[in-house]
Amino acid sequence: MKKYEIIFKDLQDKIKKQHYPVGQYLPSELTLTKTYSASRDTIRKALRLLNEAGLVESKQGVGTKVIHRQQIQFPISELTSYQELVQHLGMPSKTRVISLDKVILDDKQAQTTGFTNKAIIWRITRQRQVDGVASVLDIDYLDKQLVPNINKDIAQYSIYAYLEHMLKLDIAYAQKEITIEPVTATDQIYLDLHGDQHVVSVKSKVFLADGQQFQFTESRHKLDKFKFVDFAKRKK
Repeated sequence: MKKYEIIFKDLQDKIKKQHYPVGQYLPSELTLTKTYSASRDTIRKALRLLNEAGLVESKQGVGTKVIHRQQIQFPISELTSYQELVQHLGMPSKTRVISLDKVILDDKQAQTTGFTNKAIIWRITRQRQVDGVASVLDIDYLDKQLVPNINKDIAQYSIYAYLEHMLKLDIAYAQKEITIEPVTATDQIYLDLHGDQHVVSVKSKVFLADGQQFQFTESRHKLDKFKFVDFAKRKK
């Protein structure tokens, strides 16, 4: 076993035994080089393995932070908002509203979203941080005819809570498409990818009980932070 692998195993064991608990930063690279009598390059290789194992998150100029190792299970067959999910799981999460604007869809956007050409739409872009890691980028399109007004405070908390409790919309079902896609320039800005070349894209067209589509959303997820689960039953 190479030295950086030995260091990785030792640090991994200390994290699992909560010698370094979730939320705490590991000692600096310089301190680790002295502790393990190793070169900085060797320490960086060990830290890279910890990153790949989902145990830590490294930020340049800040340090290496121990993060929550559990993946968030996203139910495919349920229509659950992000806030409802993280509250149910008790996961530390923060939402940042990047933009909220009103757009008129062109033909290409209409084909992608399922709305009509030249429809007036609210477009909302939000970054989701889990354990301090930018893990999800959500881009929502809402039909302005059904959602006349919305603001950043609503988007910061929960759009669905506003739609159901204030506007009394009866949200019923969604059509979902899940793909693995190459990262975009926008992903690189707003997600903590650390060299990842792909993300999980979940596109959803969401409908009211009367069959009207009121939302199209694309959620772009870090590969290592989420897993998608479903319940399947054989048809007889």
